[in-house]
Amino acid sequence: MFHEQRTSVPDSPDDLRAEYETDLRSVLEGREIAAVVEASDVDREDLEALSATKSPDLSLEEAAEIQALADGTPDPETIVEIACEHLLLGMTTAVLDVDAVESELDLDLDAKEIQQKIERRAPMSFEEYVHLQYAIVDAMP
Repeated sequence: MFHEQRTSVPDSPDDLRAEYETDLRSVLEGREIAAVVEASDVDREDLEALSATKSPDLSLEEAAEIQALADGTPDPETIVEIACEHLLLGMTTAVLDVDAVESELDLDLDAKEIQQKIERRAPMSFEEYVHLQYAIVDAMP
């Protein structure tokens, strides 16, 4: 689950995203897409794409809404909060500030944007979350 604390990552952000999408697909298995649409704010097209092993353009909140459907999983708001807290904890463990994360990040985000996203003061896409998590965990000793 993407909101759990990580101490290692696969070879690339794409591999990490594929791992998380596999987890999200497993949550969707056995569920009717219409029921998931009703229970979440995720578009039908994105859910169908995810089910078809494509990478839809999800927000972190939408990924959390899908993950929250799994048994024993917190509500979406808590998942997002935990996920962002783990990013901050990872930065502490890796002794990174937002400028260092920016230099390690394979996305066009500046340090201020990174800080706003991690602190949940700006929206974050699932893609951004995956890249941030990858950069932070990859820098851990």
